[in-house]
Amino acid sequence: MLRRTTTRLIALTSSLALTVGLGTLGSPTPPASALEIPPIPAIPGLPIPALPTDLLVPRFVGAPATAQPIANPPIWQNPHKSPNGTNSMHNDSYSSDAYLVSGPLGRNLQMTTASYGIRECATITFDSAGRIQALCGGLEGFVMMLIDPVTLHPIAELAMPGRDLTKLSNPFTDICGGSYFYLTADDRAIATTTTSAIWEVTQTSSGLKRNRSWELAGHIGADDCLIAVTPDAAGRVWFFTQQGQAGTLDRRTGAVRLIRLTGPAGRPEGNFNSVSADADGAVYTVTTHAMYRLDARRDGTPEITWRRRYDRGSTVKPGMLSQGSGTSPTLIGKRWVVIADNADPRMNIVTFDRRTTRPNGKPIRKRRHCTVPVFAAGTSTTENSLVAAGRSVMVENNYGYAGPQSTLFGQTTSPGFARVSVRPRGDCKVLWSNNRVSAPTSVPKASLGNGLVYAYTKPARSDGIDAWYFTALDIRTGKVAWSRLTGTGIQWNNHYASIYLGPDGTAYVATVAGLIRLADG
Repeated sequence: MLRRTTTRLIALTSSLALTVGLGTLGSPTPPASALEIPPIPAIPGLPIPALPTDLLVPRFVGAPATAQPIANPPIWQNPHKSPNGTNSMHNDSYSSDAYLVSGPLGRNLQMTTASYGIRECATITFDSAGRIQALCGGLEGFVMMLIDPVTLHPIAELAMPGRDLTKLSNPFTDICGGSYFYLTADDRAIATTTTSAIWEVTQTSSGLKRNRSWELAGHIGADDCLIAVTPDAAGRVWFFTQQGQAGTLDRRTGAVRLIRLTGPAGRPEGNFNSVSADADGAVYTVTTHAMYRLDARRDGTPEITWRRRYDRGSTVKPGMLSQGSGTSPTLIGKRWVVIADNADPRMNIVTFDRRTTRPNGKPIRKRRHCTVPVFAAGTSTTENSLVAAGRSVMVENNYGYAGPQSTLFGQTTSPGFARVSVRPRGDCKVLWSNNRVSAPTSVPKASLGNGLVYAYTKPARSDGIDAWYFTALDIRTGKVAWSRLTGTGIQWNNHYASIYLGPDGTAYVATVAGLIRLADG
């Protein structure tokens, strides 16, 4: 009887959340005049709603960990960004997704939550005062938020351009504008918008304001949109569009230079991921077909330094936004750039030598260094960035996630979490693979300060309860150290948002309904 009642409760709450809060999973059909609906302001003090089913699942599994720091090659600090670990979704210009700080060890974990309505904060940064600055979005549009890092109460909000609901095919897979931004050393947010503009948002005594903006729609076309943005070593703002255009913006003069990334036959290539940069002035992007290194000419025009195809597979796998790699290029040391491909039947971790020449000045003879398959045949893909730790990367399996409905009623996605070494000589190697952990959509993060990698997980349950956990794995062994329940129900789904560690090691996870804070007691 209890199980039957619980299942009905889950079905009711999930149905309400999907139809009332999130909208239908298909194409919305608003009136023609409903173009841009401004975001509803967040109400301070409201937690993410809990359900009675929280009492029916384990609250904490495992045992607190002991810190075992991981040695790591230096990560370049881009002078045009705030300190590494605070400036973007993937932490730094290398897209390492790794922190030097020690995150939670699992000792008497304390959790705080805040609900911002049906609004998810995909990209979170930390300003010079330690406050959270986040770009948050929902069905109605996007808002830049300044948030107290302890209480999670909103301090200030700035409405960004909204979505055109008459043109939106699926709000759960749309990443045009509103997904990525970076924070500068003087707390200026450089953000993409849904109207193909780049905004510079500054902090004032009364909140947040748009200081400057650069309209790019006339350069990239009305049928295209901005996806990613990053500064290079010289301070140029690089931007990338969904239809494979790469451009630079001079924030001082407003000058724009643009090229289109196409294959030898001139076919278009899409871009659905973030991008990376290094101290040499290069910027790295992976399209739906190839891995690129780009450098700027003296006038700022992007130039393709090298391009290498990878195996993009034969279809858009469940869990992917496009047919191609779902990862941002991850840089390691001064030599490597690493991605995941979309090969059939098993996805590979692919490492390229990103240099232009060898130390003796001779050209690079072998651009593709190694290719290593991961996870089970027929059920392997990832739509989230790799995580660098030491001279290795970690990857989670997202196969089977086609939207929030994929994790309802006790369902989850194909399990898999693996670590692959990048060895200078010989082939690369899978160091471990954990085939029990299911992390449907989170961007995982590593704490080099304690040797743990954090994932947002959801175990399959036959009783239909949707339980979500913040999980710590040992980087050296791949074993789960501990898991802490965040809550049960669809409101705890993080839907492609990232995990973050604050400057003091506190962990944060965005969900479709708000933000979670976790810290050792």
